[in-house]
Amino acid sequence: MRNGFIIRDSRDGIAKASSRSYYDLLRAYKLLLCIAIMTAFPPPPVNTIDWSNVGFKVREVNGHIESTYSRSTGKWTPLHFVADPFMRIHGMAPALNYGQQAYEGLKAFRTPNDEAITIFRPNRNAKRLQHSAEVVSMPHVPEELFLDAVRAAVALNAEYVPPHDTGAALYIRPQLYGSSAQLGLSPPDEYIFAVFVIPTGVYHGAHPVKALILEDFDRAAPNGTGNAKVGGNYAPVLRWSDKARDEGYGITLHLDSVRHEEIDEFSTSGFIGVKDNGGQVTLAVPDSKCVIESVTSDSIQELARSYGWTVEKRAIKYEELKEFTEVFAAGTAAALVPIRSITRRVGEGEDVVTYIKDGSEEPGPLFEKLLTHLKDIQLGRAEDSFGWRYPVGEKDKEIAGAPGGRNGDATTVDQMD
Repeated sequence: MRNGFIIRDSRDGIAKASSRSYYDLLRAYKLLLCIAIMTAFPPPPVNTIDWSNVGFKVREVNGHIESTYSRSTGKWTPLHFVADPFMRIHGMAPALNYGQQAYEGLKAFRTPNDEAITIFRPNRNAKRLQHSAEVVSMPHVPEELFLDAVRAAVALNAEYVPPHDTGAALYIRPQLYGSSAQLGLSPPDEYIFAVFVIPTGVYHGAHPVKALILEDFDRAAPNGTGNAKVGGNYAPVLRWSDKARDEGYGITLHLDSVRHEEIDEFSTSGFIGVKDNGGQVTLAVPDSKCVIESVTSDSIQELARSYGWTVEKRAIKYEELKEFTEVFAAGTAAALVPIRSITRRVGEGEDVVTYIKDGSEEPGPLFEKLLTHLKDIQLGRAEDSFGWRYPVGEKDKEIAGAPGGRNGDATTVDQMD
């Protein structure tokens, strides 16, 4: 006998019996190994998507997360998983009629060798959603509830997080809106907080884009909703962005709405101007009541400070554009985009400030340094000394009542009546 198996004695069939026992155990081991691989977290990415060409196409995933707030109880319901991309909402809901809604955008990434999944700085998005909710008269989503919902949405759709080596991400879209019927302009009885996810590629890529200053449209007024992430700040600019794109401009830039003298932000992202004076680097970001607190911009600022660079949050005059050596657009979807030039139409002519010459696709060296470091942290290739990565695990599925969880099984829209 060796290791519990009889390996030699054919006089009474013992060898055959031991052989069968050995192979039975081997098959059992292989079965357990397969089960372990199939149930391991994170699961491998699905093979139904061309991960080399993800783009921004809307794709079906497993489902989304929801919670409902009741004014009568002052509480949020337990999170639950909805295996459906659609939502039920009354036609008289304030979200549809009065624009009472807010949303967020953040990303989840796979670490090297697809060993783990992490979410980038969700705590900052939780705080920003609370601010937006206050601006449009909605209840706060508690930070813990927000973080639980985001982790659950990612965990339950983990196979849709793109492979690490693609550099792509799972885009996370939390939403908050007034959902129950309300005829007059007053708070509704219920609000829905939902978290959707979708695999996405890179919005602009690292190719330089030309920017056009919008003179005939103001994004937001002082003391208005400009510093909140609400849909009303974005829909009106669509026709202007489309027009600019038809004219060869990949992004539009807004000045202050009072005098058109100071930089506010790009239509889809924050503004960052960089000055490199013989190695003495200064980053300038607008300090405006009409600007959203960009998580990506804040991350870039933190990286810059870690290099010993100077970071200034202040008013930036239009005339100062000529003093910058590089300009970036910073946002969740776009990450960091190098600006080739900024054009302002003056009378019959144009005032153009150029940072990257036509014909060159190479961004500036400071852009490369910042973007590489940011991406390396997001993708788990660099040390996260800032504590920005939030891990997602198998247990996060239970938060929203996935099978085996504490809130019941997943529900469909029909079952929610």
